[in-house]
Amino acid sequence: MSRSVGERNAKRRVSGNHEPETPPPEPDRRAALDRVLEMMAIGGTSGEESVIVEYITDKLRGVGVPASAILVDQAHRRTKIRGQVGNLVCRLPGTFRGPRRLLMAHVDTVPLCVGSKPVLKNGWVRSADPNTGLGADDRAGAAVVLTAAIEILRHKLPHPPLTFFWPVQEEVGLQGVRYAKLSALGKPRLAFNFDGGAAEKVTIGATGAYRLQIRVEGLASHAGGAPQHGVSAVAIAALAIAEMTRDGWHGAIQKSRSYGTSNVGFIHGGGATNVVTDTVELRAEARSHDPAFRRQIVTAIERCFKRAAKRVKNVEGTCGRIKLTSEHDYESFKLNDRQPCILDAEAAIRDIGLEPLRTIANGGLDANWMADRGIPTVTLGCGQHSPHTVDERLDVAAYQSACRIGLRLATATVRR
Repeated sequence: MSRSVGERNAKRRVSGNHEPETPPPEPDRRAALDRVLEMMAIGGTSGEESVIVEYITDKLRGVGVPASAILVDQAHRRTKIRGQVGNLVCRLPGTFRGPRRLLMAHVDTVPLCVGSKPVLKNGWVRSADPNTGLGADDRAGAAVVLTAAIEILRHKLPHPPLTFFWPVQEEVGLQGVRYAKLSALGKPRLAFNFDGGAAEKVTIGATGAYRLQIRVEGLASHAGGAPQHGVSAVAIAALAIAEMTRDGWHGAIQKSRSYGTSNVGFIHGGGATNVVTDTVELRAEARSHDPAFRRQIVTAIERCFKRAAKRVKNVEGTCGRIKLTSEHDYESFKLNDRQPCILDAEAAIRDIGLEPLRTIANGGLDANWMADRGIPTVTLGCGQHSPHTVDERLDVAAYQSACRIGLRLATATVRR
């Protein structure tokens, strides 16, 4: 009688990393593909993740995970969006001793992906509805993590202590991870986040960001009969943005050896063309890997708006006012080159025949807050392309490679 997969893989040395006498376990690639197709078709924008969390929970219970090993925390009660559900955590004891490993991927999608109809053609998955995104960001990552859990439980694969983690509300400022209950994660020593890009991509750092709320207050008047008595909030906002652009504080920013970005991404105000607009609301952001320079960008934006407010006056000499608030969205980080999670991730990538590519991200990742809260986390790609657009697509081969990498990392079956 042939031995089971679990029995065959049981012959390993008891250490942090196991050198298998048999080949590392391989996931069922067809089942993994079917799984991600199902998950991308499920709605779940930030704050509305209850259905996808229920889906993952049902799949875990279906392979024998006891209810006591599954936790949904209360992070959604602290986030800016009072969501339907908190972060999903599944924690398993190890079948052998070793440092606890954590695999994670966020479950929320952007509003553009509501109504996604995933279709497979020529090795790529796209949405059949041309008006929607696909939702591969980050349902592909969530499916990689779920696939690792299902394969381990279904085939009784030996593994170290494990935590599987599906945070909510990543797309609105990494909120789920920011307010996650750390004690529920079980003090992992190696953490792997699956979110974006090619399977060989290894993201070891990311930028930090501030989010700005700007309220421009002018003075209303009739735009035809008495425009001279008004103070246009629109004019103030326009002058401020023009000054930011002229002086190099909008878009890609380079000042001496400091780099960053900023963007005014939302403007709302006014109600009629025959009224001088008295109020305009704007939302903006400032990013940089350098915390001091990031604060300098915020200061420059505020200075531009305050100067513009003083320049726009009515015949009585009244000028506008600015109310600006900034919130620290997430801090930048860069992992030490010798972090065990990086070395294991790169070893797993090489193990399936790819060459790792280390990168630093100019966008925020759940790994930002994981690192800030004391859990160094490397981020790996899983085949997504053009996220947050109607052209979003998933490279099936890269996604399936990520599933292979994820299973090796979860079972500690990589050779450094």
